Amino acid sequence: MHEQVIYSARGLAKEYQSNRIVISVLKGIDLDIRRGEILSIVGHSGVGKSTLLNLLGLLDTPTSGTLHYRPRNVGNDQVDLARLSLKARARIRNQEFGFVFQFYHLLPDLSLIENVLLPAMILHGRAAYRARRKELEAKASDLLDRVGILARRDFSPNQLSGGERQRAAIARALLNDPQLVFCDEPTGNLDSVTGERIHNLILDLQKTLNVSFVLVTHDERLARLAHRRLLMQDGVFVPQAESIRSRP
Repeated sequence: MHEQVIYSARGLAKEYQSNRIVISVLKGIDLDIRRGEILSIVGHSGVGKSTLLNLLGLLDTPTSGTLHYRPRNVGNDQVDLARLSLKARARIRNQEFGFVFQFYHLLPDLSLIENVLLPAMILHGRAAYRARRKELEAKASDLLDRVGILARRDFSPNQLSGGERQRAAIARALLNDPQLVFCDEPTGNLDSVTGERIHNLILDLQKTLNVSFVLVTHDERLARLAHRRLLMQDGVFVPQAESIRSRP
């Protein structure tokens, strides 16, 4: 039985212009993302992996192509995210997607738990957040416990190791119960032992929460953990490079 496709890119292209020269980064990408899968995208630097992730995550806008997504609250209907307003795109990013970056992007003036709570602050607004603060803090604490750093909840990011910061970033990405988490080189700034712990954490979260993870990575060990692995070259996928791992 095939898992439900929740996100499809068709003919996705991205061009930049520099001094009247058009640089084509993505050249008509077709991609399906399935519910509850881990998908890895690998390839040399400069082939367009991070650009693709930014387009899928609505952090950038495609030059052409469609992004058909199935939000949780609209039944089986699909929405072309490429055609949404900036406000609607921001709402999808906040409510449906999570993001984990190589360099964590934790705010140094906030405690660890305050960093994890940021997506909820944005989602609910000041008044509603205050009314639900106790409930949301309990949820953030549960996520910090899941990723193994609850004891650090009141620390500032600069008091944490790289692995602890990345665990906090993963907890933050999960706070609003996303369907999809986009990870751009999540182990790229970590040593091999700490990277292995992040690998195991992603696998555990995928199994227990049924969240889809899309991983852009140079880390072949992490890529091999995915249910599917796609190789990108010169802005396109190499068709024969997809490999399948059986679902747990």
